[in-house]
Amino acid sequence: MDLAVAVIIGAAFGAIVSSLVADIITPLILTPALKAVGAENISQLKWGEVKYGSFLAAVINFIVIALVIFLLIKGIASMQRKKEVEEVIVEPSSTDKLLAEIRDELRRR
Repeated sequence: MDLAVAVIIGAAFGAIVSSLVADIITPLILTPALKAVGAENISQLKWGEVKYGSFLAAVINFIVIALVIFLLIKGIASMQRKKEVEEVIVEPSSTDKLLAEIRDELRRR
């Protein structure tokens, strides 16, 4: 069940990031380059018969998605480590308490 939810959320997340790349990042980065080449859209970029514009857009899309997923996983791992540290801090066992009492009593003498 968790895997199904993860796949659905991942697909929606992928669509959001793809839109971010296609509608915001790519135009901001490539507008000067596209104007210099005389193309209006990245898919119009080609060298001879090789259309490298679509490939370039796919590479940018992959890099942004990979970066966002990396940061997301790194944040989740950090939160889990903090949770583990909080769980590790436990009250001393009865034996440790008894030994501490004996130590404190011996110091008083």
